[in-house]
Amino acid sequence: MAEGKVAMAVIKEQLQETQGLCEYAIYVQALILRLEGNIQESLDLFQTCAVLSPPCADNLKQVARSLFLLGKHKAATEVYNEAAKLNQKDWEICHNLGVCYIYLKQFNKAQDQLHNALHLNRHDLTYIMLGKIHLLEGDLDKAIEIYKKAVEFSPENTELLTTLGLLYLQLGIYQKAFEHLGNALTYDPTNYKAILAAGSMMQTHGDFDVALTKYRVVACAVPESPPLWNNIGMCFFGKKKYVAAISCLKRANYLAPFDWKILYNLGLVHLTMQQYASAFHFLSAAINFQPKMGELYMLLAVALTNLEDTENARRAYTEAVRLDKCNPLVNLNYAVLLYNQGEKGGARAQYQEMEKKVNMLKDSSSLDFDPEMVEVAQKLGAALQVGEALVWTKPVKDPKSKHRTTSTNKATSFQQPLGSNQALGQAMSSAAACRKPPSGAGGTSQLTKPPSLPLEPEPPVAAQPPEVSAQTREK
Repeated sequence: MAEGKVAMAVIKEQLQETQGLCEYAIYVQALILRLEGNIQESLDLFQTCAVLSPPCADNLKQVARSLFLLGKHKAATEVYNEAAKLNQKDWEICHNLGVCYIYLKQFNKAQDQLHNALHLNRHDLTYIMLGKIHLLEGDLDKAIEIYKKAVEFSPENTELLTTLGLLYLQLGIYQKAFEHLGNALTYDPTNYKAILAAGSMMQTHGDFDVALTKYRVVACAVPESPPLWNNIGMCFFGKKKYVAAISCLKRANYLAPFDWKILYNLGLVHLTMQQYASAFHFLSAAINFQPKMGELYMLLAVALTNLEDTENARRAYTEAVRLDKCNPLVNLNYAVLLYNQGEKGGARAQYQEMEKKVNMLKDSSSLDFDPEMVEVAQKLGAALQVGEALVWTKPVKDPKSKHRTTSTNKATSFQQPLGSNQALGQAMSSAAACRKPPSGAGGTSQLTKPPSLPLEPEPPVAAQPPEVSAQTREK
């Protein structure tokens, strides 16, 4: 602060001597004001510089940057385009234009500008922003290709390695995920995102104690992380320590009250503990934030059934069946409810829908079905005198599979976890350090202006994978 005051005093003296026409002094004054948070004042001064020296691209870049920081993205793109006319080989202009277009949701233009930036000069930050575009568009394969190129260019960048590992983890490609996350930890053993991801992989495969050991390390670095406490809670859930699970999940809920995945998990644990009123509370809250997920309605129907509210349970099952076209558990649970209500015709119809989904899954994958689901389905099929032709794949051997999560990303899996690691979104939103572009001489003096750095704000966050949870079913 003291240095800033001295600098401002020198600038004021210089401006008095030049009657306010020293462009460089105004430029530096504007930079200081922006660093102090006075964005609008800095914008006015940078615009003055642009008037004093119209052909200087540096002045226009600073005007555009101030406009961007004020949230005026469209105006910023217009000024950056004017700057591009003065200097068509400036990597920074192309990169920043791409960032502005991301905020304007003009992804095609953003990609063009970012590719132009990479053609002029390869930077980690440009690769990251380009990868984010593909994530926002839901194209994981293209995002992986971009991050692979980025890692080839910068093999020691732990943010890039972690991000690529998390993308492979989301796709269920565990070998490559482990490889990249391991490399990230080799270069930075304290990288909490990579540690969290490694822990979630172990948790996904049922190694709850090892995962908890990893999470203890992460807790020292980010003790207020909602996904961390969510995953710790689900580790305790997997170990059948339900009170500890609820305690951790409620802490996660306190830190992120609008996260539907945490609410889902709280509802699930309360269902397991047969605390149906509490389960109804949390599942209803989750549905408010995620109204298009059929499985939430199914769990809500289970809670309502046990609360002896059959009418609303049927409504919830109807909505679940309408929304969920892949999970046979929805139809199986609905069939059980209808059978218990004496509606064998409706139960038979739901059972047949379940059979269709099971056959479709058998054709499209080699997954094993949960033994408990197989048992319930066979008993119900015998009671309804249907299902004799349905041949199940070999059931999993683990009798505790009800509380186990798997890592497959297929939406059709019965053991489909609601994710295993929300660190992905955090890794996506962390910009890696980049090399500064060479500064250009500015103004009429021979002094060199401080360069305008590339923009690295956060675009809208890509859809994050849900957090660890298990499945449940009505008997």
